[in-house]
Amino acid sequence: MATKKRLGIDIDGTITCPSTFIPYLNRSFQKELTLADITQYNLAPLYDTTEEEIDRWMEQYEGMVYAEAPLAQNALEVINSWKNKYELFYISARGKHLYDITERWFKKHGVHYHHIELIGSHDKIEAVKTYDIAAFFEDKYDNACDIGEQCNIPVILFDTPYNQGPLPKQVIRVKTWLEAKKHIDELLR
Repeated sequence: MATKKRLGIDIDGTITCPSTFIPYLNRSFQKELTLADITQYNLAPLYDTTEEEIDRWMEQYEGMVYAEAPLAQNALEVINSWKNKYELFYISARGKHLYDITERWFKKHGVHYHHIELIGSHDKIEAVKTYDIAAFFEDKYDNACDIGEQCNIPVILFDTPYNQGPLPKQVIRVKTWLEAKKHIDELLR
């Protein structure tokens, strides 16, 4: 029997709701921003602070926020519909020290996985190649473009205000998990 194709799936802003961090950041930095206001990946200018301050904030709060992150709409049903058809490999920029929190979150929400790789940086290309990923799911614009072009695989980019820009032919912008499923089921037939 042929081995199953592997899907590479980012976690934050992809299977978790892209607005997850906003209420926490708003509380800490006394702002009232919404997802529509988050038009770039660098949050420091949006919250009138420094990147160092955002990094310190992340170190302090990321574990709690990740533990409480809501699922993106339809992510669970789509992912679980694939659990016997594909191998599901989650490749995230989260640090390795967050593995237990991450795995507990997957179990709590019933999200199926075959492997979780926390690489601690946004450079996912090596992991995509190492694990022979057939298609990738991402919310970070430059990651999606780099993976699509350097690995020459389809990349599903979940549309957000912070990831706008021209896309290489390998990258497909979608608004929902149901739309993502349609593309993958056609591309990986």
